[in-house]
Amino acid sequence: MSDIQLHTTLLALPLFLGMSRSDIADVVSQTKFGFMRFGRSKTIISEGDVCDSIYILINGTISTTSRADDNSYSLTETIPAPTVIQPERIFGLTQRYSLTVVALSACNFIRLSKTEILRLSEQYEIFRLNLLNIISTQGQRIARLPWHPKPKDIHSKIIRFFISHCQRPVGTKTFNIKMETLATEIGESRLNVSRELNRMHDSGLIQITRGIIHIPAIEKLRN
Repeated sequence: MSDIQLHTTLLALPLFLGMSRSDIADVVSQTKFGFMRFGRSKTIISEGDVCDSIYILINGTISTTSRADDNSYSLTETIPAPTVIQPERIFGLTQRYSLTVVALSACNFIRLSKTEILRLSEQYEIFRLNLLNIISTQGQRIARLPWHPKPKDIHSKIIRFFISHCQRPVGTKTFNIKMETLATEIGESRLNVSRELNRMHDSGLIQITRGIIHIPAIEKLRN
């Protein structure tokens, strides 16, 4: 990638938003960027991999898959560019990725090492604030979940379960989960869960097959 292309690309990425063109020019000349390309269906990150770098998707579409601790169910999300993959995992108690990332199309990434992240954070206030805002937003969203009003019916319980597991509150989601497991998770009977899921299927909100719940647009569940 030429310096001009990189300059334009960085200006549109979450970590560099708001930086001046002169600062971006300095970043381009001083920073060791790793450029990576993955073909469709290639695994980019596996759950449990050490997080010693930040991956920034600059074009293409990826899927991310997270699993329950007991492997009883999983969630796959579709995420388009641009996005930063789990920047919160580069610091803190567990510096390993908690999900698996696969390319759904040809994808291009910029990879920044932890050393470069720390240097950029020290040298550029806007970069530091962007990084802190991304991490803080994630933490605040999770911290508020226990304080949301308790769902009053099975429909609301199911929606709460879906949304609370997602990294992003929009887009396509696929849960690989048995009805018995979902029923246990939300404290309802399997029969009632089956009936409600079928009602949601008939209304076009979800698509269900054996052990799979596909949600074309999770933001529509809030309406």
